[in-house]
Amino acid sequence: MALLGCGVVGSEVVRLLREQADDLAARVGAPLEVAGIAVRRLDRVREGIDPELLTTDALALVTRDDVDLVVEVIGGIEPARTLMLAAMKAGKSVITANKALLAEDGGTLFAAAREFGADLYYEASVAGAIPLLRPLRESLVGDHVHRVLGIVNGTTNYILDQMDTVGAGFNEALEEAQALGYAEADPTADVEGFDAAAKAAILAQLAFHTPVTAADVHREGITEVTAADVAGAKEMDCVVKLLAICERVPAEDGRNGGRGVSVRVYPAMIPRAHPLASVREAYNAVFVEAQSAGSLMFYGAGAGGAPTASAILGDLVAVARNLMAGSRGPVEVTYAKLPVLPMGETVTRYYVQLDVADRSGVLATVAEEFARHEVSIKAVRQEGMGDEAQLVVVTHRAPDAALSATVERLRKLDIVREVASVMRVEGEQ
Repeated sequence: MALLGCGVVGSEVVRLLREQADDLAARVGAPLEVAGIAVRRLDRVREGIDPELLTTDALALVTRDDVDLVVEVIGGIEPARTLMLAAMKAGKSVITANKALLAEDGGTLFAAAREFGADLYYEASVAGAIPLLRPLRESLVGDHVHRVLGIVNGTTNYILDQMDTVGAGFNEALEEAQALGYAEADPTADVEGFDAAAKAAILAQLAFHTPVTAADVHREGITEVTAADVAGAKEMDCVVKLLAICERVPAEDGRNGGRGVSVRVYPAMIPRAHPLASVREAYNAVFVEAQSAGSLMFYGAGAGGAPTASAILGDLVAVARNLMAGSRGPVEVTYAKLPVLPMGETVTRYYVQLDVADRSGVLATVAEEFARHEVSIKAVRQEGMGDEAQLVVVTHRAPDAALSATVERLRKLDIVREVASVMRVEGEQ
């Protein structure tokens, strides 16, 4: 095998291959040997790595005759895409943890795997060591998945958990996450939701057999989550989590395929009684709801060198067994080709906190704006007096466009000093 990249994950893969060599050989039926490792620089010290294996010529490595399969852990779009396509064209199977590439151009990779008869496995691209993609890809392939809902980014979950449990501010919680190694020096991909959106695209494509890219995913990060949002959630006996939600939207005529799919990532309130509310620190958890299997929950470490390497080794064993048997694994089929619906058509619920003027008729005026947009109010609570007067409104489910338009109208009312908090509510029927 050839390894592309030898950073935290790549070096952990090499270590596990070395330490578990006998067991892995017994499971596969042949030894798993590293033929070469492609790196950017040869002069860097890599503890436990044989320098003789290192090369900077990645393209030559992936097309060598003594390489049967390629493990890609360099990340990013290029040169990863070019190298993986070259490997498959040369008849090599590929294992990758590259969520960004799969979410942007997975269709090209899947097509190449089909054309050249290669395996393409990518369990490590979503939720680290949690066995999530293989159940969607294989175990549930005979079922009808309705919804995938979960926490798929450990960095943001740690930050929001700290804001909820110890009252930390966003910046304080982020700095702690960076000190612990949960967040990168540049945390943009995590806190702005890009990482979770890429994973949501991969999950939706597998769950609904339809093409979905990261560009199709409605994305909101957690940088705008405030102490007021967290306090409001507590008052509702809820907690704030960054959720990835992929769901099949039913057709009005009852067709089983559905009208389309909704794929989105945003912070939302969920009841503390919901199992996802108890997911602490940097852990991940995902619910899969299927027609026959019912509700399934997958939970565990979602990132880090060892968990990611564990998922890669699982794929390595599966692909190596296929090579030994002269067979190949499942090939992605996007036969459904359901449209990805715009966020405005998604049905959800809002929590809205308003700082209002303390005078008669305020509640009636606010309620009239909700009614004007055909948004039904589930609960309303007035707190404080004078300059401290507040209204808290929780809606019933309604199209997001109507909810958003209502909030924008409220911002323009002279009786509303400020829309202090707006957040979606999930996890309730």
